[in-house]
Amino acid sequence: MVESMDRATGAVSDLDALIRDRVDSMVTARVDEVLALRAAEQATKPKKLAIIATKGTLDWAYPPLILATTAATLGWEAGIFFTFYGLGILKKDRKLEVGTTGNPAMPMPVPMPQLLTALPGMTPMASAMMKRQFKDHGVASIDELIDVARELGVKLQPCGMTMDVFGYKESEFIDGVEPACGATAFLDWAADADVTLFI
Repeated sequence: MVESMDRATGAVSDLDALIRDRVDSMVTARVDEVLALRAAEQATKPKKLAIIATKGTLDWAYPPLILATTAATLGWEAGIFFTFYGLGILKKDRKLEVGTTGNPAMPMPVPMPQLLTALPGMTPMASAMMKRQFKDHGVASIDELIDVARELGVKLQPCGMTMDVFGYKESEFIDGVEPACGATAFLDWAADADVTLFI
């Protein structure tokens, strides 16, 4: 009697092990299938770069435009959300200058105390110097970078709330700018970005 019970227990145990092995095998196969589908989907989907541009000086206009145009050149989907002072980059009559005061990393031809950077004429001088330096080194101008961005399909998205606060009209912006959008619309667009930058 004991022997037959041991055999029955052994058979149940063997059956449990067999079921567990088959279920494990099926689950593993399904997980592998889902992972392979996801990998194939990711391989065909271009990478996405979302940038938030908040500064409107000459030196802060370069990074978002250079990064976005580089990404677009590599086949990425790229977009820049221009908010607060960054909106000035999109204006037709933009006059971007370098802020010298409080910018100790600003390379000057000769070392000078920060107090002197507040003198009248220093901002235009520093701006002209930076433009010349960039031109001498073959770096595209802001106008050229914006043209390239539009040609490559970079989404140039102005912040609607900031436009309202500063009293900007869409007619003040360059051609090729997306319709004004809010934070919700930008976040919805940027939700699946591979890289997100705040500049």
